[in-house]
Amino acid sequence: MRRALAALVVVAAAAGGALLTLGAGGDSGSDSVRYKLVFDNAFGLVDGGDFRVGGVRAGTTTGFDLVKEKGEPPHAVVTAEVTEPGFADFREDATCEIRPQSLIGEYFVDCQPGSSENRLPTDGTGTVPLTQTASTIPVDVVQNIMRRPYRERLRLILTELGTGLAGRPEDLREVVARAHPGLRETTRVLAVLGRQNRIIENFIRDADTVIAPLEREKAEIARWIRETGSAAEITATRRGELSRSIDLLPEFLDELRPTMARLGDLSDESVPLLTDLEAGSDELNDLFTRLGPFAKASRPALDALGEAGRRGTEAFAASEAELDELRALSRDAPAFAKPLRQFLETMDDRERGLEDDPRAKAGAPPAPDPTAIENAGPFTGFEALWNYPFWQTLSVNMFDGEAHMVRLGLQMDPDCSRFQNNPSQAVIDRCNQWLGPNQPGITTADPTAGGSSAAALVAQDAEPAGRVGERRGPGEPEAGPLPGQRDISEPQIVLPPGVQELLDRLRVPRLPDLDELQDAPQLLPNAPTAPESAPTEPLLDFLLRP
Repeated sequence: MRRALAALVVVAAAAGGALLTLGAGGDSGSDSVRYKLVFDNAFGLVDGGDFRVGGVRAGTTTGFDLVKEKGEPPHAVVTAEVTEPGFADFREDATCEIRPQSLIGEYFVDCQPGSSENRLPTDGTGTVPLTQTASTIPVDVVQNIMRRPYRERLRLILTELGTGLAGRPEDLREVVARAHPGLRETTRVLAVLGRQNRIIENFIRDADTVIAPLEREKAEIARWIRETGSAAEITATRRGELSRSIDLLPEFLDELRPTMARLGDLSDESVPLLTDLEAGSDELNDLFTRLGPFAKASRPALDALGEAGRRGTEAFAASEAELDELRALSRDAPAFAKPLRQFLETMDDRERGLEDDPRAKAGAPPAPDPTAIENAGPFTGFEALWNYPFWQTLSVNMFDGEAHMVRLGLQMDPDCSRFQNNPSQAVIDRCNQWLGPNQPGITTADPTAGGSSAAALVAQDAEPAGRVGERRGPGEPEAGPLPGQRDISEPQIVLPPGVQELLDRLRVPRLPDLDELQDAPQLLPNAPTAPESAPTEPLLDFLLRP
């Protein structure tokens, strides 16, 4: 009888609580994150009371409002302000309930932020609806029901309630389900169990299969429990460090979210790479299969290399004293590289020349070569050094209409050094290695002595070659230059600028030949005469010939 009465008291309190409202106060005006929580009633809550998230104090309740929609009972809207960082992340499936804080009638709001992908606004418009909240049943109200005259009043209320709810069982069920969080959670648990009845059936059927291995490994399980107890004791001794870790956990989670988002982007971008790796998995397997024998075969070489490195380390350690001596000597040693660089740069600097020489510009490459000379300037030191063997070589060589000839020859044998018109065969055999295999007038015919070879060349009336490099027969003229090309068989004389300018100014009229005078005697009186100081053609040939 008492149990039935207690149940009726609970139902009556829940029904009466749906009609009770309590609200006062207003907005705190703070710039912190705020949410609105809708309850059936806000019994026990006060302005400035605790607002907790997952049991941890995260802020305070700062405002209370009463709302009434048409056709609906009035509801209490509580404004909660979050002041602690890391707790202002409520989702659309967040749940809240009012819980007693002590036996003296103090209450607080405790919420779970939820796990939905959609966040609630943090500007005070984010609202946790009535279907996701639960109000508490005050303990003192339940205890007062057992006293007179409250129990008589309760009897009247139950009578009227039974009469009013006789045709509204669904409304009564909804009020009872929302009257206490335990009833709501029990309903959810039963619904989950109903959906997972097949899993529960399999669990019951497979329980023996699981318990049998547990029975065999009960000693290990007991040891694991003992080790867990030891770990818990050790953790208890470090409760300060554990508390600091828990305090840093919200900040860590805040930093973890963008990191996990970037890891998610990285994993998405890694899909093509993993696809390519999957396509090349056969080649990779082949590579790793062959890599094993290769690594095994290279092990002796690596061992030898390690031994060489060890001995080299010993050698370097032993040479430390010599290196110290060399380092000490190098401090007082004269400089070498820098003076050498300065000397080479000076020798290659044209501006450091002593006097201008037009031959430097005449012998330099033409523009746009980087070494071209715009104006007449001196030779660099390196050019002056190379000019000596170049000009010395030109001074000891002679060039005539036939070929080049070295004016100076060094021969240690007196029989070979003297010039002989008719040397003996013994002299020819002895000195032939110095004179060459073809010696005109000695081993071959002299083309200038009127012999058969010269007569053949004179009598020959062959046309010159039509292209450079054309193959010619014996005794035929060499291939001449093509039109527009220079004749490399003739000496290419480059005169100094001063001499060339002098020759350009020197314009001597050409005298008529004797044959012309005989053919046209009338030209003789008008023929110009050469000045006495004009050089003759043989003189110019002698002066200008190299």
